[in-house]
Amino acid sequence: MSYLDKNIVELHNLLVEKKVTPLMLATEAIEKAKKDPNNAFETILEKEALEFAKTLVEPEKDNLFWGIPYVAKDNFSTKDILTTASSNILKDYVPVFDATVIKKLKEAKAVLIGKTTLDELAMGGTGTTGHLGTTYNPYDPEHKYMVGGSSCGSAAAVAGGIVPFALGSDTGDSIRKPASYAGLVGYKPTWGKISRYGLFPFAPSLDHVGFFTRSVLDAAYSLNLLQGKDYNDSTSSFLPNEDNTEDIDKGIEGMKIAVLKPIINSVHEKVILDAFDKTVEGLRKAGAIVDYIDFDEDLLNAIYPTYMVISCAEATSNNANLDGIKFGPRIGGENTYQEVMMKARTAGFSELIKRRFVIGSYSLFKDNQKYLFLRAQKARHMIVRKINEVFETYDAIYLPCVAKVRNPFEGGYSDKLSSTYLVAENHLAIGNFGGLPSISLPIGLDNKFPFDSNLTAKAHEDKKLLRIAYALEKITSLKDLSVEKVVK
Repeated sequence: MSYLDKNIVELHNLLVEKKVTPLMLATEAIEKAKKDPNNAFETILEKEALEFAKTLVEPEKDNLFWGIPYVAKDNFSTKDILTTASSNILKDYVPVFDATVIKKLKEAKAVLIGKTTLDELAMGGTGTTGHLGTTYNPYDPEHKYMVGGSSCGSAAAVAGGIVPFALGSDTGDSIRKPASYAGLVGYKPTWGKISRYGLFPFAPSLDHVGFFTRSVLDAAYSLNLLQGKDYNDSTSSFLPNEDNTEDIDKGIEGMKIAVLKPIINSVHEKVILDAFDKTVEGLRKAGAIVDYIDFDEDLLNAIYPTYMVISCAEATSNNANLDGIKFGPRIGGENTYQEVMMKARTAGFSELIKRRFVIGSYSLFKDNQKYLFLRAQKARHMIVRKINEVFETYDAIYLPCVAKVRNPFEGGYSDKLSSTYLVAENHLAIGNFGGLPSISLPIGLDNKFPFDSNLTAKAHEDKKLLRIAYALEKITSLKDLSVEKVVK
């Protein structure tokens, strides 16, 4: 019997009732991971996982994550475990410490099954640029369509029924968009709510630690475990922790939800619009007030270039240590440290990474800063200020996650720069600009292929956001999706 298509709460109840053991779950997860056809894994920790699972004998009733198998995106530092960020320049790197979120999960006695693939150094949204090759969507056995990125492997592992929970990181939409293509709940909390200590930096002012689950309630419990001040991360929040499951089922009577008209108008797939309209009707029946409101289209068109300039500039700076001296391989035949750096970075980075570093460096040149980097920072400020004006009246903003249910590898949206701004595909970055809590969850199936919508709330209102998402999940009844349940 397969257990791993169940959610965390269901598995916890089975563990407490001793109908299943951590060793049984870890064994099943390892076997599924070894047979995974989607290239979701960088490293499978068979020996480590099974040895740890054997030590877990007596269930801990009040510890929801006791014995639960999970995976982590391979840009989280894991002590004595290969951590590559799916890049050749780090292909042999073994950290000497655990990221804070890994430490918390270890202390909760969750079982780490493996490290998952990502777009190289978490830069990208296609799942195609990792050094082990393309990661595929479990809902597409013909491998024509993306699972998205950069948290591609984590999304594929949960959707594929290998684990019920996976760590990811989100800098522009890197958890929430793969969640849509994989039919999962993807959650990015308020910036600073979860410590980033041990997460390889991409663009720290935009980077968020988050996760994939199969239900909103699981997401709330996951946030309860992972949230909190961390003195290893000076940007983590000092605000007191909340119980995010408290009042989650109290309903949304009287809450106000905004739909941004320019974004919804840029979505043209009928199946998405029909499902979205049904959920709006359901929200209204549940007592919420849903308004379609105007928003400055010039600011929306500025999202993509603003994101590219800021993220690439920060990435250029934060990855300067990958130089073949402090980190990275020695190619050989070098006579100077400049040659060491040149050879290591030339051989170690893919074309995508080199392109983003060029953009970042160009934006930071003294003569260009005013026109590019500072201008992008001003645009970011204007976008966030305008969004926060919406939150003066509304409790959340509600929108489709993506413009298309399926994004093909051939002819689909890529990581290449484009003159088309693709507002419907890039609006999720607003949540990163403002450090806002944002959650994606399934609202429909198109010929057994899932797609999500997204809710975003004011900073530090994670608890309210999860309550609205929980109500939306009840409306759609699309909970606990996995390939085994949907396709087979």
